[in-house]
Amino acid sequence: MSGAGTAPVSKRVKRIVLGILLGIVPAGLLFFRLFENRFITLPHYGQHEVNGPGDTTYFQVPDWSFTDQDGHTVSSVTTRGKILVVDFFFTSCRTICPAMTTRMAGLQLNLPLHDEAYKDVLFLSYTVDPEHDTPAVLKAYAHEHHADTARWKFLTGKAEDIYRLGNTGYLVSALEDTLDPERFVHSPNFVLVDKDRRIRGFYDGTTPTGVKDLVSDLKLLIGEERKRKKREHSE
Repeated sequence: MSGAGTAPVSKRVKRIVLGILLGIVPAGLLFFRLFENRFITLPHYGQHEVNGPGDTTYFQVPDWSFTDQDGHTVSSVTTRGKILVVDFFFTSCRTICPAMTTRMAGLQLNLPLHDEAYKDVLFLSYTVDPEHDTPAVLKAYAHEHHADTARWKFLTGKAEDIYRLGNTGYLVSALEDTLDPERFVHSPNFVLVDKDRRIRGFYDGTTPTGVKDLVSDLKLLIGEERKRKKREHSE
């Protein structure tokens, strides 16, 4: 009699277990989908406008044009289709700039141009002391820091244009301050900008942790760009 009563219980248990398993699978898929949407796609910085479901206009860095260390024009047009890693500095700086420049130099070595994944990554360093930092001075500075100027540009131009671009374009501080011992104030941040000139991250360029986070997010952004390209080709 005990054997006859056991069979229905076993079937019941099997049904319960099967139901749990069937519930776990879609829940797990939902979790990973939510995880991907929340953590794999980088945020967008700056004001944006939601036009409708799936349609958002994000803040973009405005048009700009400056002169590099070789006297060539570098602009939002010549850098089109590039992922940008941006900072602000000046060559006579003795506080945070040396650390930032050293870490930017490390980035160009650790993200080699011959690696297909990083071929569209461009480094831009804007001087906040353009009166002193002429193309010749920037060229010497670039040589001193072993910069590959094919992918790391040192830019100068009119001070007011540089400050405006820093403050309202890249959303970081960049200005002259006569009360500061070094006369200039600028952000320690590196700024990550995608191919559509949208700001995707800010990172402390003076610390190993900040640079590590930048590299991690840069890889995510490259993956995001690849996914977008695949979608565009499939449509």
